[in-house]
Amino acid sequence: MSTAPRIDIDPAAFWQDPYPMLARFRKEAPIVFVPQLGSTLLCNRDDIFVSEKQIDVFSSHQPQGLMNKLMGHNMMRKDGDAHLAERKAIFPAISPKTVKTHWTAQFQAHADRIIDALEAKSSVDFVQAFALPFSAECLKSITGLTNMRFEDMNAWSQGMIDGIANYTGDPAIEARCNAATSGIDAAIDDMLPVLSKKPDLSLLGVMLECGMPMESVRANIKLAISGGQNEPRDAIAGTVWALLTHPDQLARLQDGSVSWMQAFEEYARWISPIGMSPRRIAKPWRIREVEFEPEERVFLMFGSANRDEKHFDHAEAFDIGRDVSKSIAFGAGPHFCAGAWASRAMVADVALPAIFARLKNLRTVSPPRIGGWAFRGLLDLPVTWDA
Repeated sequence: MSTAPRIDIDPAAFWQDPYPMLARFRKEAPIVFVPQLGSTLLCNRDDIFVSEKQIDVFSSHQPQGLMNKLMGHNMMRKDGDAHLAERKAIFPAISPKTVKTHWTAQFQAHADRIIDALEAKSSVDFVQAFALPFSAECLKSITGLTNMRFEDMNAWSQGMIDGIANYTGDPAIEARCNAATSGIDAAIDDMLPVLSKKPDLSLLGVMLECGMPMESVRANIKLAISGGQNEPRDAIAGTVWALLTHPDQLARLQDGSVSWMQAFEEYARWISPIGMSPRRIAKPWRIREVEFEPEERVFLMFGSANRDEKHFDHAEAFDIGRDVSKSIAFGAGPHFCAGAWASRAMVADVALPAIFARLKNLRTVSPPRIGGWAFRGLLDLPVTWDA
């Protein structure tokens, strides 16, 4: 293990709100070993920004990692040419052009249909009533698994997310993850005859058309579901909550002086839906006084980097007017999130404008519950509006 200073955490408190402890780490030990997580954490933005590009040291290839064991060997856990080959294979499905010309209209149709059903109501949990089904319906379209229910898409995504963050080894969490991956495999099997005969622009369609091995197809579909459901879901609900509790900033969006994209990007900095990314040390390495040993595990703490005081004034505040160019909410190196363009379109181009245009006088009923550090988001968001 590394020679980084050891600092203990309370895992339950860290899950409830990691930011006080992350601020302490940045101040006292920006590279720190946390026994309860069995990992060394990189917490400064600059250390992460540099290290994520050094794939010969901070490797994504983790044969013994939870993601590989539970979901299969996907492109996120490959480096170099192997990663690039699979990234190029899926690019036609999620390129900026495809998102603009093909997916955005479908995203809009999903949003309109869900809001149509909501308009007659006046009080809901916004996570369950809009953010969850909207994200899941969009992801069904993108993956090609239109045979799934949106409830299954969300549940199976959460099962995998919990499984790959199960660093304490809870057997119940692992069992739910295994059930989720089995469900996804069955959904893929159902769609294979359809998309093999008539490939489309979905992820499953383009991977089948290019002849990708089925084990990689399955692993990459699971990857897309594990991140593609929770990040937009949590970003939509979270940004809505942030704007409702900062009405002066919402007014700037509604009068057009600030873009919806700026609001989304600031939320993704302020409360990073994907709070960390694990790496394996591939060879002996040193950062300042800290030495790393081969095969040890390191966490790149994106949630901490995005509140680094060296780059963000009043980093703990939500401010849609700030410069977010130093944010690494989507990563910073060769593993920059491949779904970033789709996510931005879903949240900033479609969901946020539609929500605030159609749900008049939208307002919170009570404070939401928030949790997570590896993946962080609102657990609920009670709201009401003028029906």
